[in-house]
Amino acid sequence: MHRSLFTSALALAAALSLAGCAGAADGAPATSAANADAAEAAASVTFTDGWAKAAETGMTGVFGSLENTGSEDLVVVAVETKAAESAELHETVDDGSGTMTMRRKEGGFPIAAGDHLQLEPGGNHIMLLGLTAPLLAGDEVALTLAFEDGSTLEVTVPVKDYTGANESYDGGGHGAH
Repeated sequence: MHRSLFTSALALAAALSLAGCAGAADGAPATSAANADAAEAAASVTFTDGWAKAAETGMTGVFGSLENTGSEDLVVVAVETKAAESAELHETVDDGSGTMTMRRKEGGFPIAAGDHLQLEPGGNHIMLLGLTAPLLAGDEVALTLAFEDGSTLEVTVPVKDYTGANESYDGGGHGAH
């Protein structure tokens, strides 16, 4: 579902871009409120201190801090990367037995206006599933974050060695990667 939502957001952005290319009758560039709002939403988010955990195969996590400097609440709904077959937004929760379990975060990551969201081992994070190549310390990973309003933010994070972040998974077939 997240992939189709992301694809829909990209298609909408492309359609808006093409509509804007036509230009106004007087030769001035055409703009739309939707296009301006999407640009504003993406421009109000910064991703700092980002990094990905090194892994040779399978899956790994991406961490950092997302800050919403805008005046509107935002929701990160999907992530795309060429470094993995898929990427998911994950949360870590107590499974009821005292064991911490990772699972897909339904509805995405909300970030209130003027607030930030910390992505960290043992907490909320981005999960890369089915790595397409080893991610070794010193490499970089490019990610595209998609927001509920259709805007996107492209970021690149370094890969680091890290021995933590080995939580278990709550279903979802993650063991296949």
